[in-house]
Formats: sequence, C-alpha cells, structure tokens
Amino acid sequence: MSNAILKFIRVSPTKARLIAREVQGMNAELALAALEFTPNKGAKLISKVIASAVSNGGFEPNEVVVSSCRVDEGPVLKRFTPRARGSASPIRKPTAHIFVEVSKTKKED
Repeated sequence: MSNAILKFIRVSPTKARLIAREVQGMNAELALAALEFTPNKGAKLISKVIASAVSNGGFEPNEVVVSSCRVDEGPVLKRFTPRARGSASPIRKPTAHIFVEVSKTKKED
C-alpha cells in the first residue's frame, strides 16, 4: 500500500470530488486511461497523483487498485472585484488537497 498527496492545488474541491468518486476501486491502469480522456482540470491533477502513488510504492499500474481517492478542502483565497458606484464584490478562489492511496490486488487462484 502506498499513497501520494497533492496539497494547495487551485481547483474547486466540489468539482474534483466528482472525478475522485469515479476512480475509486478501479484498477490504476484503467483509471489513468479513463482520466486521460476526461476534459476536466481535476482529472489531469488526479491522474498525476495516482501515477505518483503507484510510483511511490514501486508498483506497475496494472497490479494495483485505487483503494482511496479523497479530495479535501484547502484554504480559500479571497479576492475582490470592483462593481458599480465604487463598491466591491468578493471572489472566492478555493484550493484543494488531493489524497490517493493504492493497494496491491489480491490474486485469486
């Protein structure tokens, strides 16, 4: 079992969780192939973290399963944009922490 963490990444945790739920329990090789053709920023980032977790354990992608893929909220960058008559409106720029854990598959004989 090995894991990898990507912290303080500028992606919305809500949007990244949609991708993370899709790859949980998948074979790492299939998950990487599926994420390659998913047109989201979060998909590219989660793909990199899965590849890193596989590499950290010294495994091959076809022999491990994504046992856990979690996206936690990070700090929110708070900005302002000018509005009419001298006022301002807040802008929230969320960050996320992506945690991936892969484990070896059990061989059934």
